Amino acid sequence: MTLLVLVVAVVAVGAWLYVSSNRQLRHMDALADYAGRPAAGKGTNWLLVGSDSRSTLTPQQRRDLHVGNNQVRNTDTIMVLHYGEHGPALVSLPRDSYVAIPGHGSRKINEAYADGGPKLLTRTVEQATGLRIDRYAEVNFLGFVQVVDALDGVRLCLDKPLRDEKSGADFPAGCQEMNGTQALAYVRARYTDPDGDLGRVKRQRQLLGAVADEMAAPDVYLDPSRLKRVLDTSLAALTVDDGADMARVLDMGWSMKQIAGGGGTATTVPVMRPGVMVSGVGSVLRWEEPGAGRLFQALRNDDRIPTSGDK
Repeated sequence: MTLLVLVVAVVAVGAWLYVSSNRQLRHMDALADYAGRPAAGKGTNWLLVGSDSRSTLTPQQRRDLHVGNNQVRNTDTIMVLHYGEHGPALVSLPRDSYVAIPGHGSRKINEAYADGGPKLLTRTVEQATGLRIDRYAEVNFLGFVQVVDALDGVRLCLDKPLRDEKSGADFPAGCQEMNGTQALAYVRARYTDPDGDLGRVKRQRQLLGAVADEMAAPDVYLDPSRLKRVLDTSLAALTVDDGADMARVLDMGWSMKQIAGGGGTATTVPVMRPGVMVSGVGSVLRWEEPGAGRLFQALRNDDRIPTSGDK
């Protein structure tokens, strides 16, 4: 009987939170039709973006996060999340990927956001991958830090020490608890990583998995007050496209949880290594076209994606 009461209470709180969350969910105009837009494939594709906009940061927060006053908007994280009949798949697109940005020539993919915001970034990803993006979600710098702190930190395990003066990362090898500021430094580090941007995208996926695990932990979802605090903080950090509601956000979150638990696949778009220098652009990563083509074709068809075991 006690268990039944507990289940009913959790469901009741969950229903109340669901209704409340729909009212809090923030939206933006991120998707648009245009001539030549890819046709819809099977399953659902989300574009997940981590924005490094610093406009909301205080001077102290900029110092803590080792970022300057640059107000140019870029994206530190770009991922495509796909789910359908098979297990979910998460594909990282390195920010230094060299692609055609409509109306701006070939440049690094993250510059599309600076040039034209979410709409141009979404269109750039669609044109580069041949996938139609159905949904869009964005989290900013400060919001990410606050989400991790609302969870009382996350546990991350490092195979080797990571130090990067520019990001503020200074972590020994082994498992450790990180607060929001530390977690952000961990995923932003790339200058001392021999894998550069590719190393960063692996850490981004690792951290997303750790956050998903913490959010699904019993001491969060069985504690209504803590659950509401985490949910409120997450919603304040999150902005989605105009057509997304809380049901779709929960679908996305559940898919991320599956990937974190090993029930899906995570990989990076195949790239040619090492990177190359392009005049006026800098060091870039070119996609390995045959491998990238097979990957995106599998996503369009909702097939299991080919990977090289790169987690």
